Amino acid sequence: MSLQDILLHLDTYPEPTPDAAIDAAVGLAARLGGQLTALALRLSIPVRSNILAERLIGLTDLAREEEARSLAACNHVLERFKKRAEDTGVFRGTLLETAGLPDFALHVARKARARDLCIVPISAALDGQKEVAETVIFNSGRPVLLMRSEIPAAPKLTDGVAVVAWDGGVPAARAMADALPILRGMRRVRVLTILNEKASAVGGLAQDAARHLQTHGIETAIDYVETDGHGIGETLDGYLGETRPDLLVMGAYGHSRLREMVLGGATEHMLRHAQVPVLLSH
Repeated sequence: MSLQDILLHLDTYPEPTPDAAIDAAVGLAARLGGQLTALALRLSIPVRSNILAERLIGLTDLAREEEARSLAACNHVLERFKKRAEDTGVFRGTLLETAGLPDFALHVARKARARDLCIVPISAALDGQKEVAETVIFNSGRPVLLMRSEIPAAPKLTDGVAVVAWDGGVPAARAMADALPILRGMRRVRVLTILNEKASAVGGLAQDAARHLQTHGIETAIDYVETDGHGIGETLDGYLGETRPDLLVMGAYGHSRLREMVLGGATEHMLRHAQVPVLLSH
């Protein structure tokens, strides 16, 4: 199995995905040996007739200006992507589609369902990309790779070091399986279990996951880290800061409460504060 069919979501509103993030995603696809399709969504703003709003602020004209701004961003990011992807030999195609802003995230998730992987660049400001990433993770059935938009270099996903966060749960198992095509090309994989965070996460738990990776010819090490009274996000940050891996692989946890997705602590933290590229599966 390999990651041949990769989808890249390019943000267009309110600000477009930076050129450096597009270049990094293209470089990533090249390192994985895959082909990349870019999806950009053109904003559609339906306007209900309102005489007062038209007289006071020109509501229709404002909506059309924002739609034009989004379309210009679509054209820019897709042109940038096409040139870089063709030059690198990973170009599969571009998709320019139209959606209302509340529907952006689910639209991306639906497009990701028939792909091997979906790449979502996330900026420090997060704008709408956190919601896109979250929705793709929980509604596509496919793995999602988060990349920080402000980091210009492509992640080192061949001959690097990866960390697999392992608590023995179903999402963790799914993430490890989804990441196998990448993990096989890494120089080393560290299986991380954080103790005292979940009752199921105990010493010795990571050994079976390491054994499984070793059967695939992957050089593996095991790390057990105590929370020492810190939160899961702070513990992960400390570990990643010390080991400086090129990729974190982890299961995404969440449940619905009154139709609102409530994320697990580690999942929420990584969506907001990821130091390294993160592959998430649910």
